[in-house]
Amino acid sequence: MRVIDFLSLVGFKAKIKEYGFELVSVNLPTEGNFQLAQWLHPMAGKMLVFPDEIESIKKFLKPGDVAIDIGAYTGDTAIPMAIVTGGSGAVLALEPNKHIFKVLEKNAELIREKGNIIPLPFAATPEDCTMNFEYSDSGFCNGGYHEGISKWKHGHAHTLEVEGKNLEKFLHENYSHLISRIKYIKVDAEGYDCTVLESLATIIEKQKPYLRVEVFKHSELNYRKRLYYFLKKYNYQIYYFGGTANYKGQLIEECDLMKWHHYDMFAIPQDVVE
Repeated sequence: MRVIDFLSLVGFKAKIKEYGFELVSVNLPTEGNFQLAQWLHPMAGKMLVFPDEIESIKKFLKPGDVAIDIGAYTGDTAIPMAIVTGGSGAVLALEPNKHIFKVLEKNAELIREKGNIIPLPFAATPEDCTMNFEYSDSGFCNGGYHEGISKWKHGHAHTLEVEGKNLEKFLHENYSHLISRIKYIKVDAEGYDCTVLESLATIIEKQKPYLRVEVFKHSELNYRKRLYYFLKKYNYQIYYFGGTANYKGQLIEECDLMKWHHYDMFAIPQDVVE
């Protein structure tokens, strides 16, 4: 643990740092040139869109479909999904961090001619609430709600109050016309992922969307079993997410849950497994 992190954990908080964004050019073989917003936080990943990811996504999404991106960040995963689902589809992109949300909003605006991103400024939670997310720095780049994980283990000392909403309820109240078209849900929630999925159980049971779910590096075996058996309950085959060019990697069994330190699961409904 860095000295600055230790000092923050014991109460010495650094001054909040605010970062803007700049526009960068992206060139895709099928989409041509367009611009996206790059967040200027020094730890933010580069805003890139890979042609092989778009081709991979086409295997489970098509124009007119609806996807949900929970933990959308600046839109790095929502953008390729929006390109595939097009203007007749939608990507509901949840990002409760106000420092990042402004960049996600800008990217939704920039991509509008190619796809439909609906940015939503809240976290997916079992009940409507406010909660404190924990971040690794005073610019709030990397973090979330580390359910059941000690702050001394995750080391994220900078807190940010965010809004949480029950997403199923919100969808029924505001986007009920989209629910029957939900084909894919991505969850990146820093160890809160299983709780998020459980709050969407009715939609998952009825729609049987493809699921990409983070397995957080500090999560223990009992939590990973809880996540694994939630997916099994709804008759999913669970694979190691092999990267943007290979979503469907190695088949995961219970004995594999601790094989990797930090990874994503890609879950496919049993009736569509090839």
